[in-house]
Amino acid sequence: MQLYLAVTPTEEQEVCRRTRRLAHVAYRIGKGMLLRQELSASIRGGLLSLSDQDAPFIPNPEQLVTAILRECAQRGYSGVVADFELPPTKDRIALLRALANRSSKSFQLLVPEGWSIPGASVLINTAVSGGNLTQYLQEAIRRYPGASLDLQRLMMDFTLPAPSGEGKPLSLDELTSLRKRLGPSVFFSPELCSRYFTYMQGSQAHFVLYDDAETMQQKMKLAQTMGYRTALVMYPEVSDLIGQLFSA
Repeated sequence: MQLYLAVTPTEEQEVCRRTRRLAHVAYRIGKGMLLRQELSASIRGGLLSLSDQDAPFIPNPEQLVTAILRECAQRGYSGVVADFELPPTKDRIALLRALANRSSKSFQLLVPEGWSIPGASVLINTAVSGGNLTQYLQEAIRRYPGASLDLQRLMMDFTLPAPSGEGKPLSLDELTSLRKRLGPSVFFSPELCSRYFTYMQGSQAHFVLYDDAETMQQKMKLAQTMGYRTALVMYPEVSDLIGQLFSA
């Protein structure tokens, strides 16, 4: 499986010696144009990550597609990640459909779940905190053939009982501090393919679910057996695991 690391231009200097499989978080949709943060001229290969944050309406999708494909050709990018945060709109759908139509078979277009774009690969989030991960991934790839993984690192503290299935997200520093302070016994959940431990805070029980390099690698191996071929992970979430997840 091809694993790509999503990085901003300021983060690239820290990781480019460890891996070249990068998704460059440096592009966004402007008013009728493709906007790019300053990138080193030596940056080549990987994926173009395109944001629609605060983007205006796209009056001419074909024009923007031409600019995107030109940038990909100049930089040697092998695909585009549509990092779109809002629900689908007609102009965004038209853009992605036009991009998919003009892309070659070797060109990847990764889109968020919920965006039905023929020829694109839907990103399936792996941060499952309930149920069964195997079943979840199987159902997802049946629904979206050719899907890819949004390999989100799970770090969450649940107050029990947790009927909503939602917990408090933990930062890496918070998780590290909690484990250091408590020194808990850590277990592995085969159903969720993640590690966990429990602790008491006063009379309140807590359940902490988290990923490390080994569980993330296991999730990728599991998904690969089902037909997933590409995965994307965000740099800040795995800054301490680069050496284990990637090789130069």
